[in-house]
Amino acid sequence: MDLAGTHAFLTGASGFTGGHLCAALVRRGARVTALVRRTSDARELERLGVRLVVGDLRERGSFEASLAGCDTAYHVAAAFREAKIPDADYTAINVEGTRNVIEAAARHGVRRVVHCSTVGVHGDTGREPADEDTPFDPPDFYCRSKAEGEQLARELFARLGIEGVVFRPFGIYGPGDTRFLKLFRAVARGRFVMIGSGDVMYQFSFIDDLCTGILLCGTRPEAAGEVFILGGEPPITLRAAIEEVRRATNGKPPRLRIPMAPVMAAATLCERLCRPLGIEPPLYPRRVEFFSKHRAFDISKAKRVLGYAPRIPLAEGFALTAAWYRQQGLM
Repeated sequence: MDLAGTHAFLTGASGFTGGHLCAALVRRGARVTALVRRTSDARELERLGVRLVVGDLRERGSFEASLAGCDTAYHVAAAFREAKIPDADYTAINVEGTRNVIEAAARHGVRRVVHCSTVGVHGDTGREPADEDTPFDPPDFYCRSKAEGEQLARELFARLGIEGVVFRPFGIYGPGDTRFLKLFRAVARGRFVMIGSGDVMYQFSFIDDLCTGILLCGTRPEAAGEVFILGGEPPITLRAAIEEVRRATNGKPPRLRIPMAPVMAAATLCERLCRPLGIEPPLYPRRVEFFSKHRAFDISKAKRVLGYAPRIPLAEGFALTAAWYRQQGLM
């Protein structure tokens, strides 16, 4: 995929997914302008030769002019799941921030906008994989804000005449990610405790495969106006996923299993106590839902329309991730 001569605008470039996407764009020859916050660590982006614009999604004037001359905008930034974040911030960033990016892109003639949503808008999928047409059932305010942001994006694409594409990623992991670090570390040290049966379905997306899918969303003519679920396959039980982590880390099989109900009750109480104080609770319901809700998805549309083809098997991806954790002294 040769992107020489193209100019991409990117939000969220200092994050895990956005950073890898930025590097993928640069490797393929694109010029990249990235919106970063004043507090962002942008050293790697500077090393890549990315043009940095310091601004805020909530303040369109802080970045709007930087979209001039861009062919494609990738909107990846979001307020992510943290229990201490007020609901108003989720709306301001995930909804109104989306409006600001798309309207600024339209004003400056950006041909295509690729918007990052989440499979979280579908809620608990059950054991049968959800697809792009599965009804929304967001389980919390973060997911509700992402659903509202996606719906707004699609409305603006149609009204403003922009080639818009939406992708919904799931279970993103790989070298550079720390979201799954606690899980890998616990399994490696023989301290992992299974909450519930371990029979819920889960699905992972290796970062390099995901970035390839995102670039297909930004470049394939067939993608315009569509929504795609992106990630790896197949879905597996959480118990099977933990066994793959054990193999990757040379850890010990988990021996303890505790019932779901008392843990969820404790998580709910912990969140209620910590959130008003602006403290990130050590345990909260969304974290426990990792053990209780099915996350299974069908990527056949992306394969059929985009030619999307994930290449990294789960065992290999977990091995690469575990190796990176060791290299960084994290595990």
